[in-house]
Amino acid sequence: MALNTDRFLEDLHCLRSFGASGVGKGVIRPAFSAVDIAARRWLASRMAEADLDVHFDPIGNLFGVNGPKSLLIGSHSDSQPEGGWLDGALGVVAGLEIARAAKEAGGPPISVVNFQDEEGRFGILTGSDVWTGKISLAEADTLTDNDGLALGAVRARMSGRARDFLPHDMFHGFIEMHIEQGPGMDAAGTQIGVVSDIVGIREVRIRILGRQNHAGTTPMALRQDAFQALSEFNQRINARFAALATAATVWTLGYADISPNASSVVPGCAVFSLQWRDGDATRLDKMEQTVCEVAGEIARDLQVKVELGDIGGIAPAAMDARLKAALRDSAEALAPGKWLDLPSGALHDAANVAQVIPSAMLFVPSIGGISHAFDEDTKEADLVKGLEVLNRAALSL
Repeated sequence: MALNTDRFLEDLHCLRSFGASGVGKGVIRPAFSAVDIAARRWLASRMAEADLDVHFDPIGNLFGVNGPKSLLIGSHSDSQPEGGWLDGALGVVAGLEIARAAKEAGGPPISVVNFQDEEGRFGILTGSDVWTGKISLAEADTLTDNDGLALGAVRARMSGRARDFLPHDMFHGFIEMHIEQGPGMDAAGTQIGVVSDIVGIREVRIRILGRQNHAGTTPMALRQDAFQALSEFNQRINARFAALATAATVWTLGYADISPNASSVVPGCAVFSLQWRDGDATRLDKMEQTVCEVAGEIARDLQVKVELGDIGGIAPAAMDARLKAALRDSAEALAPGKWLDLPSGALHDAANVAQVIPSAMLFVPSIGGISHAFDEDTKEADLVKGLEVLNRAALSL
């Protein structure tokens, strides 16, 4: 079965044109935005040209199906607010090329998927959350983005093309190809990473209510400053989490909004996100308990109100042994001495899909370990090598 690597790279660069940032190879393609929908429609046209059955489901996941029982390959094409050109897109276009080549050669049935809202505009892995049954479509519709826009309102933009949800048993396995998004492979000089497992993640939105007041006339001792409470929360959580953490444990306060956000006003409200990741579910639980404890302390010590939103997340996920073995055999055959086993510190749709069908992941290196940034990139030789390794493993399965 002959892959067309030039066609693969051309499609990858064409997909980048949807939402191109104008800075390096970066893209701005948030889930359900106009450019995201345009990109999905373009991908659907490429799937149709490959004689795949194009299927949009109600949440916006896009499938190119080849037969009633196939191997599924794919990822996502939505981006972070300031994203890179390969995050997710690589796996979708790789799946398209392998499915297309198999169809052209009369080879085994291989299908491709492009999951919606993997990057979390509305939730965590929203498209695969709904497809795998982790949450219902009705629950998903109530999710809102940072501007308060409900998912139910924006997905209506694609409702005219939506069909039913595909059953899981249409597919006997799922493989997701992705950039590593970290420095390990690039530093080690390896071309291929076979993922052993995907870390678990927890995330919470926290709201601190203090007392908005005049910045010039309110004595320091009488202030109920929401931002200072946020700052103290961050310092305490850093110290407590560090005492629980291993070298692989990470946590991030990545979103914050201060109100009224004026230089002459003591902030009365602070809303922020806290996310933590680890491969050990017990450690994730202990960190969650710590968040609740610190929230109570801040409320008491700084005389503010601290409101914790629902704590969402996903459990650590091990990859399927049979699929991993196929990827390892393929890596050894095509990149001998240039591959390794490694865990994924980033969250991926494969973590959800692994709960309903056997799943695995293949990594290629990120230059400098950079991702979720406009300068995210990977050498084209590594992109092609990843495609070839994935294709060989898919055929063996």
